[in-house]
Amino acid sequence: MRILVAILVPIAILLAVQFGVSAAMSPLPEAAANFGGPPLVTLGVLALLYAYRRLTGRHPWAGLGLTRTWWALPQVLLGALAGLAALFAGCAVTVWAGAAAWGSAATSPEPPAMYVLAFTLVVFQACFPEELLFRGHLWDVLSDRFGPHGVLVVTSVSFGLLHLLSQSPATGAGERTLFMVQAVALFLLCGATRQRTGAIWTAVGVHLSIYLGTLIPITAADYGVQLAFQTIMLALAAALVLFGPTLRTHRPAPRAVRADAPSPSTGA
Repeated sequence: MRILVAILVPIAILLAVQFGVSAAMSPLPEAAANFGGPPLVTLGVLALLYAYRRLTGRHPWAGLGLTRTWWALPQVLLGALAGLAALFAGCAVTVWAGAAAWGSAATSPEPPAMYVLAFTLVVFQACFPEELLFRGHLWDVLSDRFGPHGVLVVTSVSFGLLHLLSQSPATGAGERTLFMVQAVALFLLCGATRQRTGAIWTAVGVHLSIYLGTLIPITAADYGVQLAFQTIMLALAAALVLFGPTLRTHRPAPRAVRADAPSPSTGA
């Protein structure tokens, strides 16, 4: 029962903030709502999460993976590249299998600055607050009861199941189910980076990659096949992060010197 409550709390916070911000922004012009809404979502999640953790006796910020470091932005970018590489690989295999072709419907290109602004707003609207709630708060709470792999599975599956109701190009029960499974694989990769780095920044970038993936120029004849291959590639990427070698970031400790060894300055 406590585990179920732990899962429902971040969902409730997210829905409350999303609906609250939407209601607050509804009287404003569409442009103002589009620019002002995302930062308010982030601030609302931070405020409600802070209040809930204080009320439940947990430290407001400890355990959330909000490490203060100059490497936060590079980690976000690295996560975005990792997720985008997995999605692109899935698209490439889909084309190779004959279920899609490179190229997309012609659209008027936007200035690069507009893309940067749009995806920055996506980070504040969805990527950061959702990762803070699931790979931050829920990860912290479940760590009291499960080991790292158990936490990884529960956080990924619980949030992935919600995407069965998400808006997507998927049509029909089969494609919608595959879309949900792809979301689970994406969040497995998010969780894998959280587990290896101890912070949520790379997970935020991986989360962003699913939106960046809409820029991949591909036209799928069978969207379900594309979803299946992308799911496989995301899962493989998660496995690589989890079980791949750890890069050494420090020098090996110097060997101990015997007490009877001659001093370099005095000779033998």
